[in-house]
Amino acid sequence: MSDQQLIQSNGPDIVKMLSGVVMRAMQWVLGAVLILLVGSWLAWWAMYLQRQFAEDEIRAACQRVMPDTVQRCVDTVIIQRGGARR
Repeated sequence: MSDQQLIQSNGPDIVKMLSGVVMRAMQWVLGAVLILLVGSWLAWWAMYLQRQFAEDEIRAACQRVMPDTVQRCVDTVIIQRGGARR
């Protein structure tokens, strides 16, 4: 077998190997992006739920203490705790 025939026979194998490596790298990148998106969404959702539970507790306490001005009491407590007004 001549050198030229050897190079020609190895050519497609190298292309297949490189395309496999590129495909594997693209799968890793796509997986990492999906994990990042799902993780950030879960972190946002956890913060949202925590804020909701805290506001519900504040609202219940304000309802017991000041039933006639609940919303004003809630806004005041949230501002005093460093939260933003809606």
